[in-house]
Amino acid sequence: MPQLAAFAILVFILYIGDVVALRTKSKLPSVFVCAVLFLIGYWTFFPENIVEIAGIPTPVVYLAIYLLITNMGTLLSIDELKRQWRTVVIALSGIAGIAAILFTVGRLFLDYQTVIVATPPLTGGIVSSLIMSQAASEAGLESLAVLAILIYVMQGFIGYPLTSMMLQREGRRVLSLYRAGQWTVNDAATSSTSNENPMPRLFQKLPPAYNTVYFKLFRLGVVAFLAWGVAQLLQPFFDISPFVLCLIGGVLASSFGFLERQPLQSANSFGFIIMVLMLFIFGGLNRATPEMLLDLAGPMFGAIIIGIVGMYIFSYIAGKIFGMTPAMAFACSLTALYGFPADYVITNEVVNTLTDDEKERAALSAHMMPSMLVAGFVTVTMVSVVIAGIFTGLI
Repeated sequence: MPQLAAFAILVFILYIGDVVALRTKSKLPSVFVCAVLFLIGYWTFFPENIVEIAGIPTPVVYLAIYLLITNMGTLLSIDELKRQWRTVVIALSGIAGIAAILFTVGRLFLDYQTVIVATPPLTGGIVSSLIMSQAASEAGLESLAVLAILIYVMQGFIGYPLTSMMLQREGRRVLSLYRAGQWTVNDAATSSTSNENPMPRLFQKLPPAYNTVYFKLFRLGVVAFLAWGVAQLLQPFFDISPFVLCLIGGVLASSFGFLERQPLQSANSFGFIIMVLMLFIFGGLNRATPEMLLDLAGPMFGAIIIGIVGMYIFSYIAGKIFGMTPAMAFACSLTALYGFPADYVITNEVVNTLTDDEKERAALSAHMMPSMLVAGFVTVTMVSVVIAGIFTGLI
């Protein structure tokens, strides 16, 4: 397949996802629609490496991830992170619910080794799935090695529409209060999620003409590089994901005036970076053949459904304790099924479909976006890898 043909086909699929999401008011999120279309493509005429053919190799993907996560950090101020401690507790409660119900109710339907292999992928992203897949292969459990990857690939099919439903319910509640004059908008949070990009404090004396696209990307790259460097320095003593440090670096750099809010948007690069990352994620569906899905459908969907039920129960209880609505608490916990950037994409999509008023969109984003971003990084980037490391010793 020619490179430009591959590129055009893949971007057209992303466009179809956007159109369906708009027409259905996010009842069918774009990420869900795109995942289905990619799966159909791989089962029919897509080359297995169509994403690479389109000109998006792995090094470019990792560059996009580093820049995008650092950019997302600029959405959150230090004060906002302090305010999000309840979100962290609720997200962790959702993960605890997955493990608790799988190891109790799940054991009535699934064998012990299946529960061990299935739990870490349900609590996070591709890294934990790969860790469990490799551990299962080394133990001679080839079918469970495939199951670990399939759970990662398929859990989003349930997580995407559920998250959209929960966020729509929460968004409608907030909008009704806002329109009735009963909703207080946090000015700091609103400015964090707005599209305004004032000159960073450290460069106030720089003429605006010198704050070019390249200067913005340069500063963003410097912050991402420093975050990666710190992770490498700490590795002999403490293993921490450089992605976590990129998020923290973005928060600190914007708070101290080195980066503006959302520099990728200001540099007109955000859409391209998001496209690169979304195509890479959907490219992972090339592993899911029809035969594999049929053979592992029972344990796969059983583990996913039982885990999500446990997640809902525990997040509901934690939300009640810490004053978060059941819909928002469940949405935050659901980020464990897919993480970043899907949490950002779905939240932004819901906000845009609920209202056309920019002030209302800002109020909705200020309320939902920080919680979803923090929850996604806590569950997928940090906790899931730790859990996978523990569970490999239990196989």
